[in-house]
Amino acid sequence: MERTLHEPAPPLATIAAALRRERERVGVSIAELARRAGVAKSTLSQLEAGTGNPSIETLWSLGVALGVPFSRLVEPPVPPVRVIRAGEGPRLASEQADFLGTLLSAGSPHARRDIYVMELEPGKPRQADAHIPGSMEHVVVCAGRLLTGPAGEPVEVGPGDYISFPGDVPHHYQALEPGTWAVLVMDHR
Repeated sequence: MERTLHEPAPPLATIAAALRRERERVGVSIAELARRAGVAKSTLSQLEAGTGNPSIETLWSLGVALGVPFSRLVEPPVPPVRVIRAGEGPRLASEQADFLGTLLSAGSPHARRDIYVMELEPGKPRQADAHIPGSMEHVVVCAGRLLTGPAGEPVEVGPGDYISFPGDVPHHYQALEPGTWAVLVMDHR
């Protein structure tokens, strides 16, 4: 199946409800959360209103500021049996690179494990900021070649290769071949 990086907008209603819920849980104002996450108050207000176009980086920053995994901000409630067909699911693009992330499964509040499909194209790398403390990333490359790992220590991996590294430090993702895609399992301890 051909994968394209021209995809529909992220699930704005789910993101809006999750941001309000988590911000209220922590007990901070929109202004305070915006300050902690390093995003504009107007951007956060738009996101909570269900408008705007959040990037992966913005949502990661908000998740870190709230002390929750990224998935808690984009994952709708899950039915007991769930199928996500190839090319479907909540997809978010990076503002830094030709990179799409699709959340397949968010861990329960006790498991704190998320599963994603990442789609990348050669060009500018995605420099990911540190996630919540204790995060570990596990990547299996399905097609193409990928340069990934902690900033300053990336490793080249190819189809069938597995790599794990700390996600609570800045890290790097860069496609080395067109059509690169991988499965990412993120553990939040």
